[in-house]
Amino acid sequence: MILRKLLLQWLQWLQLANFWMPDLTRTLENFSLNGSAVQPNIAVQHISFKTNSTKAWFSAKTVSGSLLSENINVSEKVPDIKDASNSEVQILINITKNDSPSGNESIGFVLYQNDKFFQSESYKTHFNHTKQIISGHVANATVNDVQIVFNPKFNKSEILLHDYACVFWDYNANDWDTKGCTKEGNKSELRCRCNHATSFAVLMSFKINYKYAKPLEIVSNIGTGVSIVGLVITILFQILTRKTRKFSVTWMLVNLCTSMLIFNIIFISGIDNPNAKNNVAVSTTNTLLDSDRVDPPENASCTAVAVLLHYFLLATFMWTAVNSAHLYLLLLKTLRPIPGHFTLFMSIIGWGVPAVVVAITLGATYRKGKQLNYRQEEFCWLAVLDDKGEVSIKKPMIGAFLLVVAVILLFNIIIFVKITVLVMWKENTNLTSNKKKSFTTKIFGTLSVAVVLGITWILGYMMLINQEETNFVFSILFCIFNATQGLQICILYTFRSPIFKKKVTELFSFVSLPDIPIYLHSKSYYLLKFRSKKNTYENFKPSETFSEETSFSSNDQTSTKN
Repeated sequence: MILRKLLLQWLQWLQLANFWMPDLTRTLENFSLNGSAVQPNIAVQHISFKTNSTKAWFSAKTVSGSLLSENINVSEKVPDIKDASNSEVQILINITKNDSPSGNESIGFVLYQNDKFFQSESYKTHFNHTKQIISGHVANATVNDVQIVFNPKFNKSEILLHDYACVFWDYNANDWDTKGCTKEGNKSELRCRCNHATSFAVLMSFKINYKYAKPLEIVSNIGTGVSIVGLVITILFQILTRKTRKFSVTWMLVNLCTSMLIFNIIFISGIDNPNAKNNVAVSTTNTLLDSDRVDPPENASCTAVAVLLHYFLLATFMWTAVNSAHLYLLLLKTLRPIPGHFTLFMSIIGWGVPAVVVAITLGATYRKGKQLNYRQEEFCWLAVLDDKGEVSIKKPMIGAFLLVVAVILLFNIIIFVKITVLVMWKENTNLTSNKKKSFTTKIFGTLSVAVVLGITWILGYMMLINQEETNFVFSILFCIFNATQGLQICILYTFRSPIFKKKVTELFSFVSLPDIPIYLHSKSYYLLKFRSKKNTYENFKPSETFSEETSFSSNDQTSTKN
């Protein structure tokens, strides 16, 4: 009794001092042959064999992470391992008794609730999970077979078991080894079998439980598909009717739609990462692990998709800025001609600046085997979270995308407000009525793209609000508005165009009865509400002379090329 109290005090001191020495575990094993003790982090039990007994069983279960005497069980009448769901660790030792004069065959068990006494140099830990070690020590008997089952606790919402290894502590190497042990379980039951008795454990490797917002997939895919169709129609329409407007106007819009179209095609076809759907079974080979963390396999195609998405989305925003600059020159600098080689200079900016940003970002963050420094694992896009799951300014999503886009949006908003105040809501007496109409339709048509992009990405920044309900609402709105940008452009620049309306009217006239003339009611609408009523008129015109003044886009411009 006195010896037991002294041992308990010694164990408490060692736990508080976090002390380790090579012979400590051997001392505990020898004590386990005759003594018993239970502490929150260590349990010692023993069994003295009766005449006909050849098996010894031990099981334990913790309460709030601590060991209690009532949850420690030992028996020599258990033929096989019991249901693993009722315990965290079990060990069953099958022996053959030796012909010993003393006849005192016994087995001692020591359960360690952590690995403080077994500091490995080869196995590194990163996650917070239980690392139980169970020791079986036999006296005056030969070990035939040892079965061990572990049911470890870890946060399955954050990490998932990838693989495990059945190991024992090699006192000669002072580290874990797999010799003489095999594994027979799966991810739900970590079962081991060894041919010797010593200190056993399972070394586990985990992968992060990546999550993906499934409900937004349908909204994004449908909206993106509709946008692709709308962008293709807009590009074809702008190219086929390019002679009806200035070259610079067509060039700016076609480049904007092209970058957005390529982005949408890559997004809908390659944003999903195949690695996130892989569910690899536990390996049947009992191989020693070097870490409890397993990075997902490097997927070069996913990294390439992330690079292309990064580039073409930045290019889309850059072309909105170029359009804003173009509108500024057209509307606020109307008395000055557009500088020479303007379209070439703007093209270099629109396509070149994003390439420089992507190249610098990729070179600074991507390393072989460390692809998650640049992209995420859930889907093929820029990384934003660190290893702790927190937003990090060191990740490319912040500096190489959000910051760049914020500057572009600020520029677009400034130009939009300036043009709105100085052109749309202020009458310029230096301009004729016809020019006012032409410039008004151009500002509504061209700036609509910049305004739509600005609004949707303001919603994107609102998603950064750290509140679950607000974040979800802005996520839904962002997906709806952002995914349908191509459709909005198609409506503003194609379907509302007088040329498109005229062609559609002619098509319907062709399929109609030839004896019934078709007339369309045409009316002029002005965005400037203070315009005099005398400028508003109504008349009836045949369909083939459909009014050019009903358009809100820039498709009615002169055929003069810049």
